[in-house]
Amino acid sequence: MADCWNTDTGEAVYRSRDVIKNMRIKVRLERVTSTAALSQHLQQQVLTQQLRGDIELETLSSSEQQTGDNEEELLVGWQEKFFSQYELELFQCESACQTPLDRQYHAEIKALNKAKGRRNYRIFTYTDHDRYTSCLPLHQLQNASDLLTTTKSGPTFLAERMASVRHRRQERRTVDSSIHKSKIINWEPSEEFVKSSRVVNNAMQTMHIMGDLGPSGRLGQKENECLLVTLKTDGNGTVVVKPDFNKGKEPYRIVTEGEKREVWRLTLEDVSAAMKPEEKDSEQSMYNDLYVRHREYLNSLVGQDFEMPPVGILRYVMNGEIVCARGFEYDNLYIHFLVELPGSWSSLPLQSLSGVTQTCRTKTLGKENVAFFSFPFSFEAFYMSEKEESIPQWPVLYFKVLSLDSWQRFRTEGYGYLLFPASPGKHTVTCHTWRPLQTGTVSALRRFFIGGSPELEDHSYVRVPGTFKGERLSRFGFSTETAGSVTFTLHCLQQARAFVDAAMMNRRRQKVYEQLGGFSQQGAVCTILEAFQRAKKRMQDTRERLPRDVVCTLSQLQNESSA
Repeated sequence: MADCWNTDTGEAVYRSRDVIKNMRIKVRLERVTSTAALSQHLQQQVLTQQLRGDIELETLSSSEQQTGDNEEELLVGWQEKFFSQYELELFQCESACQTPLDRQYHAEIKALNKAKGRRNYRIFTYTDHDRYTSCLPLHQLQNASDLLTTTKSGPTFLAERMASVRHRRQERRTVDSSIHKSKIINWEPSEEFVKSSRVVNNAMQTMHIMGDLGPSGRLGQKENECLLVTLKTDGNGTVVVKPDFNKGKEPYRIVTEGEKREVWRLTLEDVSAAMKPEEKDSEQSMYNDLYVRHREYLNSLVGQDFEMPPVGILRYVMNGEIVCARGFEYDNLYIHFLVELPGSWSSLPLQSLSGVTQTCRTKTLGKENVAFFSFPFSFEAFYMSEKEESIPQWPVLYFKVLSLDSWQRFRTEGYGYLLFPASPGKHTVTCHTWRPLQTGTVSALRRFFIGGSPELEDHSYVRVPGTFKGERLSRFGFSTETAGSVTFTLHCLQQARAFVDAAMMNRRRQKVYEQLGGFSQQGAVCTILEAFQRAKKRMQDTRERLPRDVVCTLSQLQNESSA
């Protein structure tokens, strides 16, 4: 029989853009059986004897077989109040009503009796306005063969404090001068200190759907009330339901306690009205309008006029990061780096072209020691050339890796260089390094004991020295040793008016393609436009080379011919 019941009574969390007041839940409570309070062993024996035909169980009385008393189905909305039999009898008398909420309930019950339109008998609700703090655990799941029971217990200390947290006045507390400032943290708090200091303010609204599982004709007793469903929401679209909706699964099982153990079946179903297509389109258009306005607001903050470099100048911006260094001999590494700008390249006056990272200890990963720097750096350079040709040389970043010991002695671990990427975008580059090697035992002992090692006077010797003017660079006789590697992550950006002109030319070509239609004439149109641009450029170059008087004569002849 355990397979015929839903045992997953955990809470479920939903998120919705719709307002919570539109939620509707159909609650169905049905009595399955009503037997004497026998033990499970005796019940099994009785059922076995019944199958053999030895005895026959007494049938239920006619009052218990009435469908209206054995099952009830109710449609409940958010914070919709349904009175229990106990509340009907309590608020029936006006003298028992003390608070405005009690008097409101008295008026509603009076109107309900007058209209004779009561829809519920066993299922009722406690809204967020009611002071319902009884901790009635829902379905306490045990083994598959055990029954699902609901037990009652007194309210916890937190529930008592939370019941009046909204009505509590925020009074200013005075600091106890007897507590020293250095002992603000209480490592051994007493029970009284915990009760007076630790109160959680829960901002969620709560609603409880209850059930009166008392026998027929004895409804309205508090000990027969059972918590069926708990609903919570925080006002931001989050709805917590415990237990979850059945969604086609088996119903939940509830077993009462006492002399008569009755089994009830609970079914929950979400019957909230679906949004109509026109309402959905209206809401989507409203969100689109909101997003457009937000984008326009952000654009107004950023602006449309971006700073452009002058004509014929390429602006190069690099935002980089020294990620890590691995494979070096000693620990406590740091990196010194500098940027060399070749001819036709320049930088801002206050632009720093060198830097030093922090000292980083290494971490063993596999068979290598890795130092994670995550050191950011940024460079901005400008390239200017009189002739429109490809850039002959790109800037170079030279770096050297050093180690530092506890006596503040440093050693050179390796040299390397990084050539600026020619294409914009993100690049991850790993540069291998080397260091000068001085042969002999004395050099190795000096490096180990007192630090120091052979260094390069010119860092550009790592690649091509800046003073080199010949055709072939010979390094014969120069001893080096392979060292570790350094990983860089680069984000490069290039900005020039030529890129803007090329983009405008592409858009202009696209407009011509759209006007002509089809793709058969794209090659011819592209060829004509390029030929026109070349002819226009040659005409401008010819005018610049001709004397001024010849140009004036040509202009007069052109004006006369056009007239």
